Amino acid sequence: MTIYLATTNAGKLRDFAAIAIQHDATVETLPGLASIPEAPENEPTFEGNAVSKALYYSSRAPGLLVLADDSGLEVQCLNAAPGVRSARYAEDQHFPPTPGSTKDERNNAALLHALDGIPENCRQGRYRCVLALARDGELLQTAEGSVDGVILQAPRGENGFGYDPLFFLPELDQTMAEVSIEQKQRLSHRGRAFESLLRQLDT
Repeated sequence: MTIYLATTNAGKLRDFAAIAIQHDATVETLPGLASIPEAPENEPTFEGNAVSKALYYSSRAPGLLVLADDSGLEVQCLNAAPGVRSARYAEDQHFPPTPGSTKDERNNAALLHALDGIPENCRQGRYRCVLALARDGELLQTAEGSVDGVILQAPRGENGFGYDPLFFLPELDQTMAEVSIEQKQRLSHRGRAFESLLRQLDT
């Protein structure tokens, strides 16, 4: 079974591909994705965006199993922000970019700015991911995964992407950007959601 991922994010593709192998499946980037106009992400929930994207891209890739995800970080003391706007948080906050900084670095800096002065015991966060699988514009399956952590006051680690350098896992005494690839695949919100989806398909 081959599942085609509707994203060009190399980190997501790597995480999904490693898990798929354990279920006799493979994950590849959706063919011709670069030539397909980007799907709108206007829904107010992770599930809404994931389903919308899966239906959109699968209707443009006849016969293929197309997987779309929407995921992000919810911080308790920020009323669950950045939430569905995690990838565009700095832009939404009109947070100025530092010359040479990446989009991830700008988002991390914007989050730290929003949490300035907030003590550690109030910095709980949750990574959430919703996956949607579709074929020919028809929804086949959805799954969700989450992981709880604490938002640090400075980034640590080089292995992750997004908010991983700030997302601290107390039980491991490491950030999501410090854990091994194998640990991340097992513990991450994305990994848990994909495991759940593949188990549903296995049965």
